[in-house]
Amino acid sequence: MSAMAKVTLMFVVFLDLIGQGLVFPILNTLIMDPSTGFLPADTSTGMRHLNYGLVIGMFFLAWFLGVVYVAKVSDAIGRKNALLICLGGALTGYAITLVALYLNSIWLLILGRMITGFTAGNQPIAQAAMIDGSKDEADRDRNMGFIVTGISFGLVGGPIIGGLLSDPDVLGSWASLKLPFYASFVLVLIGIGMVIVFFHDIRTERTPFVFRPRDITDSLWKVTKHPVVMQIMPVYSLFMIANLTFYVFVDNYLTSAFGYGVLGGSIAMLVVGVALATSSSLLVKPAQARFGKQQIIGASLVTMAICGAAFVLIPVAYLTFVPIFLFYLLFGVSYPTMLGIFSSSVSADDQGWVMGVTTAVFCLAGGIMSLAGGELMSIDIRSPYYVVVAAAALGFLLLLTTWGVPAMRKLTTRPGAS
Repeated sequence: MSAMAKVTLMFVVFLDLIGQGLVFPILNTLIMDPSTGFLPADTSTGMRHLNYGLVIGMFFLAWFLGVVYVAKVSDAIGRKNALLICLGGALTGYAITLVALYLNSIWLLILGRMITGFTAGNQPIAQAAMIDGSKDEADRDRNMGFIVTGISFGLVGGPIIGGLLSDPDVLGSWASLKLPFYASFVLVLIGIGMVIVFFHDIRTERTPFVFRPRDITDSLWKVTKHPVVMQIMPVYSLFMIANLTFYVFVDNYLTSAFGYGVLGGSIAMLVVGVALATSSSLLVKPAQARFGKQQIIGASLVTMAICGAAFVLIPVAYLTFVPIFLFYLLFGVSYPTMLGIFSSSVSADDQGWVMGVTTAVFCLAGGIMSLAGGELMSIDIRSPYYVVVAAAALGFLLLLTTWGVPAMRKLTTRPGAS
């Protein structure tokens, strides 16, 4: 695989993630700040929390529904064509979102986010394409690190784009909550051009595509036919519940607790992105050379629990960025490590499926916790972070008690370790 092909795959993942790092702070301000006029001025704070959770939750649930078919389509029509379909969906979603902002329509906003979510399948396709082009296990793990680097750049770039283009102190009268969405639209067009020019399929085998509604459940049920994947999945699910609950409600909590707006929320997203960029780019290879994969994931789960508690216990606003940074510094090492374990647990023919399933679980966790978290925030703004602590702690206990079987030790033991 050429260097430009890898850059292209990183860029399309970047585009997926700017839709979160950029959108979350803006949506938080749009919905939670009465002065924006997006919701009626007399909308209660509790209802605003519920609407925020609904918009984010429907995005993740639509992503969950779409990723099953997008992963399957990528095996049938090739990674390149599937990437182009996803990017086309992103263009449509951004266009509808812009219309929603002009009309102050919560339902059009939800529709735009759902369309964007349904076609937000670039990440598992890029993961599968990176695996297709990997020479060996070490090269595969490095390539998974590139994917997380693309994710981190998206989380860094999103807040920068959103914060700068919506800040009147920077752009004066040109700034608005709409301008970042126009910028994202243009970036997606650039991504489409890069895929057309630089990326070419390495895996030439094709599996005929047949649409079946039950594919949604069949793809997940197939996990039961892979005992090792089944062994990994409970820990991974709790790992993602802790991650996504922390991430989705960072802006919402900081706004409710300390009065942060778009700029403050964008800074929080920027801290997440910097932590991920640092760890995924610099720490993955050294960590995997020094520690076993189980040790890496266990350390991350413990850190998640501690940081989740510290985040809501710290009374000083700017100090909350410390647990945010530490949480995602460890996550940036453990996530590609976890993906590498999943990849090693299945054959080459099932790489597209297993990457799709990991993303489906990611999306399902994000959707459920966004909807539930909106309700929890309306009761107590700290509640979602109690879930973070509980999920991470339970995941760590399951890792200690269920990953000791020979098949798991084989996948998670550091090469050369006794």
